[in-house]
Amino acid sequence: MSESSEAGEQAIAGKQTIKLVLNAGSGPRSSGGLHQIFAKPGWQEVRIDIDHQTNPDLVGSIVDMTSLIATGSYDAVWSSHSLEHLFAHQVPSALSEFLRILKPSGFALITCPDLEAVAALIVERGLDQTAYVSALGPITSHDMLFGHSVSIAQGKEFMAHKTGFSWASLGRLLAAVGFAEVLIKRQEWDLWALALMEEADKMAIQRDLKAGGLDMYEQQ
Repeated sequence: MSESSEAGEQAIAGKQTIKLVLNAGSGPRSSGGLHQIFAKPGWQEVRIDIDHQTNPDLVGSIVDMTSLIATGSYDAVWSSHSLEHLFAHQVPSALSEFLRILKPSGFALITCPDLEAVAALIVERGLDQTAYVSALGPITSHDMLFGHSVSIAQGKEFMAHKTGFSWASLGRLLAAVGFAEVLIKRQEWDLWALALMEEADKMAIQRDLKAGGLDMYEQQ
């Protein structure tokens, strides 16, 4: 039995209100962590990453988590800048895995670079001007398009970007794997997607997201 499955069963057995959120492709714990929505009491994070050096709870690929995580065992999936590190043909498998591990009342919150916004930035400023500063340091248009150059140069080739998304393409992919409803928002150079399972409390999730600084009420 996987560690995450045991955690879920222990919560049920103890009649606790603990909710499990999978940090999918978490990176190191210092890289920014969870969205504010998961900072509320009652959420328990489980980190999965393909790089064992990041000391995740589970070592593995988000493309296939069947040996690590039981079906319907998580309340939420948080995917922050992980999907673009997959090849395009792997993305539907990863999104299907998100769907598989979620409870009927669960949801996935996803963010990744907005290629349309990055393209506009390249036209305006070029490839090498700093767009913003992250925990990894200055991020350029080149980094957003191809992956963090400094990390890749240090031998972390898994940091390279192998695909990308527009507002429309990300929405289509999430709908195609079977999520009941998908909301997409463009914000600066990022896309945000809220993918809901059929029994998810949409209004409550939207309220919590807005309290955490992300307004997902309007579909754009």
